[in-house]
Amino acid sequence: MIRRILILLIMLLPAMPLQAQERSITIASTTSTEQSGLFGHILPEFARATGIAVRVVALGTGQALDVGRRGDADVVFVHDRAAELRFLADGFATRRDHVMFNDFVLVGPAADPAGIDGLRDTVEALRRIAAAGAPFVSRGDRSGTHAAELRLWQQAGIDPAAGRGAWYREIGQGMGPALNTSAAQGAYVLTDRGTWLSFRNRQELRILVEGDARLFNQYGVMLVNPQRHPHVKAADGQRFIDWILSEAGQRSIAGYRINGEQLFFPNATQPEPVS
Repeated sequence: MIRRILILLIMLLPAMPLQAQERSITIASTTSTEQSGLFGHILPEFARATGIAVRVVALGTGQALDVGRRGDADVVFVHDRAAELRFLADGFATRRDHVMFNDFVLVGPAADPAGIDGLRDTVEALRRIAAAGAPFVSRGDRSGTHAAELRLWQQAGIDPAAGRGAWYREIGQGMGPALNTSAAQGAYVLTDRGTWLSFRNRQELRILVEGDARLFNQYGVMLVNPQRHPHVKAADGQRFIDWILSEAGQRSIAGYRINGEQLFFPNATQPEPVS
């Protein structure tokens, strides 16, 4: 009898890890949450608290929302409020919540050929860059950062596409490659502060413009609507959202620092963004 029990246990043991692995969700998110190291900090805490593993698909916000539209993710965690509200209005989610914020900064070469160092008016800085024909690198990838950059050019009354091939270069890649390209070419670039703080290949790049209210960067989270895509893991996806909005999740976000500097600031309890 004991032998039979032992044989049964041996047969069941290989299956136990497989069952644990089956409990997982996919989150479509931004390159900034991935490349800044935030997910590497918070997701192990979520897994320990819930037993749910997370697979991250890190793309620009526009592409991440497309993944959600196709039903290829359970949760989207992005930072372009206008695009998020369209996603919500189109029925791909039924609710959107604030998670955290940080800000964008305009970085460029120490030589600063456009003379923008110390400005707090990002729109004026972009006007000077265009007037000088100074090199500028754009992600050009429909990300939240790219959308913010295009809004700022519009406010400056400038169509940067007119400088394409001369001083304005779109690379169609994430924030890390954009910063690497800027460092190599001595170009200006708009970046989220979180990725900048975790970026090591700065060479002559440094922050030149910061502190403008227009550089506020809000992140939101949404469960992909299971009525649109019945295969969505709604219960476990909602478990992640509940955790990231909880005191534990918000504390985990606030606790992520590089060289003592906080990268993201939780604001789940704030009903509307600052701007």
